[in-house]
Amino acid sequence: MESKPSVLTQRYEVGRLLGQGTFAKVYYARSIKTNQSVAVKVIDKDKVLRVGLVDQIKREISVMRMVRHPNIVQIYEVMATKSKIFFVLEYAKGGELFNKVAKGRLKEDVARKYFQQLINAVDFCHSRGVYHRDIKPENLLLDENENLKITDFGLSALAESKRQDGLLHTTCGTPAYVAPEVINRKGYDGAKADIWSCGVVLFVLLTGHLPFHDSNLMEMYRKIGKAEFKCPSWFPTDARRLLFKLLDPNPNTRISIEKIKESSWFRKALNLKQIKPEIERDDTANRDRNAIGLSENGSKTKQELAKPPSLNAFDIISLSAGFDLSGLFEDNSVKREARFTSREPAAVIISKIEDMGKHLGLKVRKREAGLMRMEGREEGRKGPLSIDAEIFEVTPTLHLVEFKQSNGDTLEYQKMMKEDIRPALQDIVWVWQGEQEQQTQEQQPEHQLEEQQLKQ
Repeated sequence: MESKPSVLTQRYEVGRLLGQGTFAKVYYARSIKTNQSVAVKVIDKDKVLRVGLVDQIKREISVMRMVRHPNIVQIYEVMATKSKIFFVLEYAKGGELFNKVAKGRLKEDVARKYFQQLINAVDFCHSRGVYHRDIKPENLLLDENENLKITDFGLSALAESKRQDGLLHTTCGTPAYVAPEVINRKGYDGAKADIWSCGVVLFVLLTGHLPFHDSNLMEMYRKIGKAEFKCPSWFPTDARRLLFKLLDPNPNTRISIEKIKESSWFRKALNLKQIKPEIERDDTANRDRNAIGLSENGSKTKQELAKPPSLNAFDIISLSAGFDLSGLFEDNSVKREARFTSREPAAVIISKIEDMGKHLGLKVRKREAGLMRMEGREEGRKGPLSIDAEIFEVTPTLHLVEFKQSNGDTLEYQKMMKEDIRPALQDIVWVWQGEQEQQTQEQQPEHQLEEQQLKQ
């Protein structure tokens, strides 16, 4: 299928080309059922396989499912044929932020609004263990209401990608926006590297040009390494102060996101009441500790902290056994994830998992609403075994529980799942994924219809 599909799986009418890269093209499309505008990213599977980018595509799908936030382009569906993979994405009508900056510097209040939204979104990504690694104006889109949306997670990294030293080691990103420690290739903290890139973006928004620029790439790298840049004389004092903390060449002393949000320049004109309704549209985004679900004084209620995140129709479909995209690329017989549904309340499920973990000699830690980590106290073949357990609300009376190996030996994990975890949880399990599939589908007729439509 070399040309664009005019109608995609009888669901989307595909229109004009919005942009293209080496392995993908992005088209404007419209939902036939709802008339909603979307963007469809069409990826050539053969090209991806030839150059070994399979893991990158899988990672992008996984990451975009994890980072649902008002200031991040949302992924609605993923579909595939023998030769193509289709991402159905939120359509950002305003186009790239780069196009605005290319016309000249922005007004301070406008630049501040975009920077606030960028930091909130990046903070949420980091809370989910996701590092973008290619933040630049070309990857920042605007919707019809002039709200910023981060896109293109193709170069993103997950926390599990870190080596034993706790650092990332893959050199990537756009030269002018990349942090000095990434260039040095000695390992870097993904969160601190993203903060540097946000600093470069802020400079560009306020001035209309890059802080580090030279026709000689090595000279530009030298300037980046020493943070050799100048702020114009008219630059606001508090913005200048923040910028030097963002573009600190020493990652150990570089400002944190928490401190960015406390800075006087960032807090100016920050209206929490204004951003709260927009953010609350996405239930998953309620896990953002800094920008989501805030009360008048900026704190979360106990009820909000305890409630597990909700799943929408796409989440349920993408988690189902019949729509596991790993089969598009390879025979993935080694399963590192296991899921079951339960009719028990979330509090009962959490208590049961805690008791089970302690009985098995695991250290159990609650990380956030609906998310727990169980860690082995002894070293296994590949380090201590670590398992994440996450609880999602499908309906008020039905929960989905997902176990995922995050560290250690896979065979040890599978043995524990089979011999210890599954038997210990049998009294709260309604059905494990892949078992009694028909029973599950009968309870979820709407989701069944969605999945059948995707497979047509």
